[in-house]
Amino acid sequence: MEIRSYPFAEPDDLTLNPSYLELQRGEPVARVRLPFGGDAWLVTRYDDVKAVLADPRFSRAAALNADVPRTLPDIQTDANILTMDPPDHTRLRRLVARAFTARRTEQLRARAQEVVDGLLDDLEAQGPPADLVEALAMPLPVTIICEMLGVPVEDRTRFRGWSDAAVAITAFEPAEIVAAGDALTGYIQGLVQDKRGRPTDDMLSALVAAHDDEDRLSEEELVSFGVALLVAGHETTANQIGNFVVTLLRNPGRAAELRDDPSLVPAAVEELLRITPLGGSAGFPRIAKEDVELSGVTIAAGEAVFVDNVAANRDPSVFDRPEEIDFHREHNPHIMFGHGAHHCVGAPLARMELQVAVGTLLKRFPLLRLDGDVTFKKGRLIRGPQALMVRW
Repeated sequence: MEIRSYPFAEPDDLTLNPSYLELQRGEPVARVRLPFGGDAWLVTRYDDVKAVLADPRFSRAAALNADVPRTLPDIQTDANILTMDPPDHTRLRRLVARAFTARRTEQLRARAQEVVDGLLDDLEAQGPPADLVEALAMPLPVTIICEMLGVPVEDRTRFRGWSDAAVAITAFEPAEIVAAGDALTGYIQGLVQDKRGRPTDDMLSALVAAHDDEDRLSEEELVSFGVALLVAGHETTANQIGNFVVTLLRNPGRAAELRDDPSLVPAAVEELLRITPLGGSAGFPRIAKEDVELSGVTIAAGEAVFVDNVAANRDPSVFDRPEEIDFHREHNPHIMFGHGAHHCVGAPLARMELQVAVGTLLKRFPLLRLDGDVTFKKGRLIRGPQALMVRW
């Protein structure tokens, strides 16, 4: 069996590297060599990806050691909600799940709309050309997650730089990536101490109470949880807002559909989630706790497995005309937010923010268009525009 070097190549714009779909057709469980830690399996078919994500025989917690294949130089050793298995993962998830329910998210929609309206008022007053990354894509999710967590929005210039470096692969030196993670940890530790002295009605204060008063999580879990929520709560959505706008402005027929029929926006967001590559490579590895067979290949106990959701979302056995953007797609069970125990707890919030941002932008600026080429970030775990210059 051929062992391929992975990641395959630096992501190019919003295209999916053809190697993923070639493997999906001919070698859906393929052997790959990671830049750190050795060899692993890469899974690309929809049913296999869902199986790995949901099957308790594949462990995230077992990946917390120095010998695990990985794309990053930093060795994960700290347990957090992203690296835990049930029941520890379940215990932590329950602490914040109520804040991200569909009902709670709908209550936040009015606030998100208020934020977007204000940002677009400023954009209109400034006049073209303008950078939508700085004008809309980044400040919306930063504002919402900061308000939910109880993080001062004025601190965003501090933690944005750390967050950007912390989710890098090659954009920064390994020591800078580690230092950024340490800085984020120190920042949240400081906020935790502030909440102990001056608790408020926010998620971080609630987590502090869950530790201090109820002993439901450790101090280490509390801080790592806060870091994960802050970073994940804005990085992915901010980049996807930019990615979605780029895709729509490059496909004016699809943008016109949404302007003509705003009721299509929720379905459009789901379709754009399905087809838009977000990660620069497959995400976190899982370790097989026993021998497991996938598509006729035996993954031995102790071996690492990576899954690629974007390739799975283009599996022709599940999605009709998978390479087309179709806002009227009747069957769209995409797994961009994952599957199983680690399905993204913030998915309802991300969906809502994307709907409000995209729908309002197209309505307010019907003549919106790109101003030159779009520059995309390089060397990151998450892809998105470095800048998104537009005119109207």
